[in-house]
Amino acid sequence: MDRAKKRELVIGAAMLATGVIYLLLTAKLPRKAFIDAAFVPYLLAAGMCLLGALQLIAAWRQAPREDDAAATEAGPDYLTVGKTLGLIVGYIAVLQWLGFPIATVAYLYLQFLVLTPHDHRVSHPRYLLIALCAAVLIYVVFRHGFDLLLPPGLLDFIE
Repeated sequence: MDRAKKRELVIGAAMLATGVIYLLLTAKLPRKAFIDAAFVPYLLAAGMCLLGALQLIAAWRQAPREDDAAATEAGPDYLTVGKTLGLIVGYIAVLQWLGFPIATVAYLYLQFLVLTPHDHRVSHPRYLLIALCAAVLIYVVFRHGFDLLLPPGLLDFIE
């Protein structure tokens, strides 16, 4: 078994184990209704278990490579990771002041820019539209579907 396949199997097993542990911890949360404070943790745990299982299946079916040295992948992009962590910290810092809708649109738009490969054309209107639609959808689902308050910030007049 080559190194790449072993690495993929280890990643899948770790993700599945983390998902199972998270699911067990989530099961200890008190339940009041089908959709309550424990609903999203259950979804996340189930999603993590599913992704871990899919990763294991994909890694197990992966054909062995002839030359592992020729199949070296590009190293990690630490600059992108640093930018993403900076965006997350900035998002948390301005969330209360700007409010969820505005801060989320700004964060998503900037994150799209960070994650766009350098050799691809950036579509600013498309990125803004996706960020706006996602922020509005998330706000409506959490505010009206789950009845959870999100920081309104500058949009305090809404509701």
